Amino acid sequence: MARVDKQRSEAPPAPNRTMPPSRRGQRTRAALVTAARSVFERDGFLDARITDITEEANVASGTFYTYFNSKEEIFAAVVESVQEDMLHMHIRERVGEAEPRALISAANREYLRAYQRNARLMAVFEQVAQIDDQFRDLRVKRSEAFLRRNAKLIEELQDRGEADPSLDPSVAAEALSWMVSRMAYAVFVLGRPIPIDLLTETLNRLWLNALRLGDADS
Repeated sequence: MARVDKQRSEAPPAPNRTMPPSRRGQRTRAALVTAARSVFERDGFLDARITDITEEANVASGTFYTYFNSKEEIFAAVVESVQEDMLHMHIRERVGEAEPRALISAANREYLRAYQRNARLMAVFEQVAQIDDQFRDLRVKRSEAFLRRNAKLIEELQDRGEADPSLDPSVAAEALSWMVSRMAYAVFVLGRPIPIDLLTETLNRLWLNALRLGDADS
């Protein structure tokens, strides 16, 4: 049975406070976020306690409330801290105006690698999204960033006559994006024994075949 955290706020997390103006304050806040990630990944969200976080960060218990109002709020800060890694991979900047197959393959490969790096936190995020409406909404918004990007790519390919024009770009993007996301969860969180290279190659081929973009090796 999960421990009851007496310090847990029953109200939804308050909006994140502004970043501390002093460097010392910024370092302390960053240390709390880093410590919180370690605790959440180790204990899960339900069993994590604010006292565990402050002990991990080696700060006084009262210091927590200088920067955060609740366990929920610092968990949101932890999730935000990995957004750049998970959402903004700057694929176009890396590959330039690459051929569509290369662009799709690079995007899937980098997403899977980022998911693998953050798998323990993603497992906790999935847990929290099932029990907290605010984090469920945050998860939906996070997913929508992928869907918009991928729908735009599919529509561009259709306009250029390179992808199946009969597909609805938004629905196709949702189906293909969720395929990648759920397979990442199955492999990196649930432990399905699929090597990442095989997983990446298979998902890329399914993407390309679904859009009728041709042989992934060409």
